[in-house]
Amino acid sequence: MTAITRTPADPSAVLAIARAWTGTPYLHQSSVQGVGCDCLGLARGIWRALHGNEPWEVPPYSRDWGEAGRREVLAEAARAALIEVSLDAAGPGSLILFRMAPGVPAKHCGFLGASVIRPTLIHAYDRSGVVEEAFTPAWSRRAAFAFKFPATACAVPPNPVEVL
Repeated sequence: MTAITRTPADPSAVLAIARAWTGTPYLHQSSVQGVGCDCLGLARGIWRALHGNEPWEVPPYSRDWGEAGRREVLAEAARAALIEVSLDAAGPGSLILFRMAPGVPAKHCGFLGASVIRPTLIHAYDRSGVVEEAFTPAWSRRAAFAFKFPATACAVPPNPVEVL
């Protein structure tokens, strides 16, 4: 059996798209540049800019969906469509999934900015909208998974996320 190697998207293209979303207000479950989005909506918007249609329809989800169970729903969906890398291998343009508290599933995501000396995080945050801010030690401690967007979309399996 031959392993399929997927090429990551150009990190500068991912970052340019993410930065174009800065200033978009926070709006739970939305993904419309300049109008409103949440952290998942930002990632969905970047997918659409790179590849067109999203691989699946995202089911409705509550603000506290990550506290409802132990399943790593966000990571499962990301694994099905993106390229998983170790946190050490994550670089500019990588999508990072965060655990907002110890022992709970990852439920927040954002993109690493380009600076190695002073890394940044581009993400949508309640009451702030899409911002680029310092990737602080507090964010680093919460990082749980890292992914790169693929250069080309490929066939993805059926939606791994039935209900969030």
